[in-house]
Amino acid sequence: MLLNLLGCREIINDLQGYYLSSLSHIIIINISLYLNRMKKIVFIVGGAGYIGSHMAKHAVLAGYDVVVLDNLSTGHKDAVKYGKFELCDIKDKTKLDALFKKYQPDAVMHFSAYSIVSESVVDPYKYYDNNVSGTLNLLKTMLDNHCNNVIFSSTAAVFGNPEYVPIDEEHIKKPINPYGRSKLMVEQILEDFSQAYNLKYLVFRYFNAAGHDVDGELSERHDPETHLLPLIMQAARGNRKNIAIFGTDYDTKDGTCIRDYIHVDDLCVAHLSGLNVFFNEGKEVHSNNFNLGNGSGFSVKEVISKVKELTNKDFTVVERERRSGDPAVLIASNIKASKILNFTPNKSKIEDIIKSLI
Repeated sequence: MLLNLLGCREIINDLQGYYLSSLSHIIIINISLYLNRMKKIVFIVGGAGYIGSHMAKHAVLAGYDVVVLDNLSTGHKDAVKYGKFELCDIKDKTKLDALFKKYQPDAVMHFSAYSIVSESVVDPYKYYDNNVSGTLNLLKTMLDNHCNNVIFSSTAAVFGNPEYVPIDEEHIKKPINPYGRSKLMVEQILEDFSQAYNLKYLVFRYFNAAGHDVDGELSERHDPETHLLPLIMQAARGNRKNIAIFGTDYDTKDGTCIRDYIHVDDLCVAHLSGLNVFFNEGKEVHSNNFNLGNGSGFSVKEVISKVKELTNKDFTVVERERRSGDPAVLIASNIKASKILNFTPNKSKIEDIIKSLI
């Protein structure tokens, strides 16, 4: 094989500009070039955002060639510390097609979506245009360029108000806002594309992603920030006057809502397991849906108390009326992900998640 490689015009071109003093040097470089061409190329769409930027780091460290695509509408260029960056909007079919032809990716991880529930209610067009139409654009470009593997970032919002907890994958799906509906529409599109075009997909539904990169390279920077843990940390640092609890009369142990928090690094590990499903030669790929959470819940008061304890900071907490549409308890069932993906959250304690934010 090495002699064939040495005689190959492609390899000769690769070696131009190098001074090679012995055949052994040529052999070593040829092996390196061959192995590099065997590496899988992954597009991380929305990779300048919170979860996407963490995913890019995990994928590069796992040995994938990563290309980040992002329009920077909510992402940050300086968060792309791993992989190549291409400025691109998923609604730009021409630019998308050019990038697929340039890099010829083996798989796509799709994180690009607007995700603020309250905004989706007042501006649903923005959410259906980007989250649904933009995704259709992306999927059509994938198929046109013979890329048939996609991991889609979905949400627990597809379930709406739960009829039971923990919530498994078979739970009825009745989203109560345009954001959740836009994600469910894409899930249904993926199923149809799988049957019609042999697209292979994995859907990961997140339950309250939280935490920061443990090396301190990456963080969560939403603007505006709407997630509970970052808001509590702002109060602990003195960057906001107080933290509000919306409702203290729920049917829970302390009257406040209970939520399932999963560390962003654990989410990334689950996605790597998804890529292994695509690239595990000899095994048939079955499209599937998975709920990703901690499998246990923490109340708002518990989280606030734990932040105060770990930061040794006190701050004002105000109690307000319930917000419309807030379920009392949201907890994921991890049984399916555990069985099929061998996924178990490593940072399962709320204090582990909070420590990564300090």
